[in-house]
Amino acid sequence: MCSLSFFCLFLLSTLIFILGIYYLMIDYSIFIEWELFNLNGSMVVMTLILDWMSLIFMSFVMYISSLVIYYSEDYMVGEKNMNRFIMIVLMFIFSMGFLIISPNLVSIRLGWDGLGLVSYCLVIYYQNVKSYSAGMLTFLSNRLGDVAILFSIAWMLNFGGWNYIYYYDFILNSFEMKLITMLIILAAMTSSAQIPFSSWLPAAMAAPTPVSALVHSSTLVTAGVYLLIRFSPMLIIYNYGWFLLLVGCMTMFMAGLGANYEFDLKSIIALSTLSQLGLMMSILAMGYSKLAFFHLLCHALFKALLFMCAGSMIHNLKDSQDIRFMGSIVNFMPLTSICFNVSSLSLCGMPFLAGFYSKDLILEMVCMSWINCLIFLMYFFSTGLTASYSFRLFYYSMFGENNFYSNFSFNDNSFFISFGMIFLLFVAVFGGSLLSWLIFPIPYMIVLPYYLKFLTITVVIFGSYFGYLISKLSFFHELFSVNFLSFVSFMGSMWFMPFLSTKMISYLPLKFGYYSLKSFDFGWGEILGGQGLYNLFVYMLDYMQYWYDSNFKLYLLTFIFWMFILFILF
Repeated sequence: MCSLSFFCLFLLSTLIFILGIYYLMIDYSIFIEWELFNLNGSMVVMTLILDWMSLIFMSFVMYISSLVIYYSEDYMVGEKNMNRFIMIVLMFIFSMGFLIISPNLVSIRLGWDGLGLVSYCLVIYYQNVKSYSAGMLTFLSNRLGDVAILFSIAWMLNFGGWNYIYYYDFILNSFEMKLITMLIILAAMTSSAQIPFSSWLPAAMAAPTPVSALVHSSTLVTAGVYLLIRFSPMLIIYNYGWFLLLVGCMTMFMAGLGANYEFDLKSIIALSTLSQLGLMMSILAMGYSKLAFFHLLCHALFKALLFMCAGSMIHNLKDSQDIRFMGSIVNFMPLTSICFNVSSLSLCGMPFLAGFYSKDLILEMVCMSWINCLIFLMYFFSTGLTASYSFRLFYYSMFGENNFYSNFSFNDNSFFISFGMIFLLFVAVFGGSLLSWLIFPIPYMIVLPYYLKFLTITVVIFGSYFGYLISKLSFFHELFSVNFLSFVSFMGSMWFMPFLSTKMISYLPLKFGYYSLKSFDFGWGEILGGQGLYNLFVYMLDYMQYWYDSNFKLYLLTFIFWMFILFILF
């Protein structure tokens, strides 16, 4: 089933990509609508939009998914229900595709709910306590976004329909659309794990690594960014950009700082995803929606490759994810090391790789934009932190001594894993330039002074050197961690957000729900409701049965007595 799914998705992705490029060249869009039913003057219409943006994004999702499924053939080799796993992943892809091509809030809600439900099934796939806790945190955090979309669907009833693209021209001075935009921003923040909803993203690493590659590159976490790209005209009109810009920069800064104190391989890559999501949100908030979409596509390519390489290392190291147990992997797994380093350099913005074309353009647009010093410093400091944790990860895993056990035997001989990585390697190198020529046929004219033009590459080089120093002076770094334990704990634990999120979820809504259930459903509601009525009827029947069975003579005597009284009276 893996091979068949791979072939079908790969073929479909190629066809959709060609169609998307054609629509981009001729500037063409198709709306497909059919009315399901009419309710109180509001038509419930099933709508699909096929334009260059939805088609190219869907082709990328299918391309990455096809390689992830093929990669899973070897990675999930011990899985007894392999077909079940593939079916769940296909449901995940279908939900994302449905969300991408929907300009209608009702159908977006269906795709969104499918993503949330299937992601829960995938996070708890290994069925242990850690997975269950992570799955519940992921599910409940994303439920907030679901509720926000439900509220926005209810408010859009005032317009007589749910196709938001039709109402772009009527949203000036509209209180309803202002409120709907706020709700959509809340939904996007939960799905894309912006502050204060960031804690679920590293927790979702409990899922199998192929699923992580899919989730962190092109599906669940990018759904919020994609939704806001579609709603970007409303962000500009209602001036919500400042809030989103601040949240995105804080998320980017927090994730980059936390990744430098993390030792779990998958968690470091998850925090790098969080950092890039903050970058996309913040550049989107400035009004560059096309640029945010461009970085979304480039990020999907190299992040999927990064996760596949991490999965290959974990698979060969017998499920060990601690980077302190790695070292000199380049001597044993050269192909994985090449792919890993190319994707890491692409993440840092190394010239002429996929990440460079989007990231460099974003940072240069930031230099040209009207922003304050705080946002400017956070942008470039976060870029340096990206290079820092990437180089630290590279140093721990590729150089140094062999820190793994002597009975480990690992290599690059797995055909399915190597096949998936090689195919993604090509697009991680050439995809950025191809997309930049397609999406920006007329290039941006950016004129900057020398010190700003070279600031990006300078920050990346200094960040890499800082990451090298952190890794090289590990003894000093450990002493620093001990001496400043409170600071390191605060930065390394994402500003205590996982603790706050879990406490808030467990003590506020879940405890309240538990006590409500205990007091009302199992308490007063049960006594005064169904169980109370049942006991009353049983008592009355028993009482009547008692008189009927045991005291028939008493009935007769009572009847004669009352007849005698009536005879005397009348």
